[in-house]
Amino acid sequence: MTPRFGIQLAPDVASLSSIRELARLADQEGLDLLGVQDHPYAAEHVDAFALMATVLAETERLRVFPDVASLPLRGPAMLGKAAATLDLLSGGRFELGLGSGAFWPAITAMGGPSRSAPEALRALEESIEIIRAMWRPGESVRVKGEHYTVNGVHAGPAPAHRVGIWLGSVGPRAHAVTGRLADGWAAPIPHYLPYEKWRSSQDLIDNAARDAGRDPAAITRMAQLVGAITEAPGGVRLEGENPIRTNASQWAKVLADLATETGFDTFVYWPENADATQLLRWAREVVPATRALLS
Repeated sequence: MTPRFGIQLAPDVASLSSIRELARLADQEGLDLLGVQDHPYAAEHVDAFALMATVLAETERLRVFPDVASLPLRGPAMLGKAAATLDLLSGGRFELGLGSGAFWPAITAMGGPSRSAPEALRALEESIEIIRAMWRPGESVRVKGEHYTVNGVHAGPAPAHRVGIWLGSVGPRAHAVTGRLADGWAAPIPHYLPYEKWRSSQDLIDNAARDAGRDPAAITRMAQLVGAITEAPGGVRLEGENPIRTNASQWAKVLADLATETGFDTFVYWPENADATQLLRWAREVVPATRALLS
């Protein structure tokens, strides 16, 4: 698979103008993806889906996805409807990053459920079935689950393209769900899943895909990397949750190694300080240097 490159921007209310400017710049510079965090309970965050709609309206080729959507606060039938709508409005440029939930006290404080890890995974599986069914016009969707039930709702509309469902799975059982059901793995940033676990996580996803009769190569593998692109080289240690702070050529080597040794095909940069300088260094220096190493 040809590698893809993107950037993540947090939906901070104080940065709305700069987020829109950076999204347009990412589009102009030829980046493939823009991820937007979805933590609806965070007071400083605006609604991710409203922001993504605005970004899609102001760009031409950039694909946009929630990184990742908070399922407990967004019911699956409405998530399917929203995803299809954004995809239709943008001419097929929306993808659906999806998470089973985190920060449960904050979720319950906002009126959402409280779920154990097994309950959250079961709810995630039910949601995938419902979302995909909602994209098949002409059907009556009937799913009776432990957490989500729909009773004969008319499916539709269909999205403009086959929207990918990319899961932000962390643990072994969640990786098994990714391998069995998902279109991609949006690997959580190292704060949630340390670098040391990335290779074994890939293996778990591969094995689950094969057990389900799927081709593991058909599953998108997204590495999400926090740090800064500096002018001078710096020491790089992919341990724990260390940010990557080094120059473009070293960044490119890190990405190329993650592609060849750890199985990633998509790379999303989480700049510690999101500004035009960082975005341009990523798009104009890191991306072409990585492509050259992988050619």
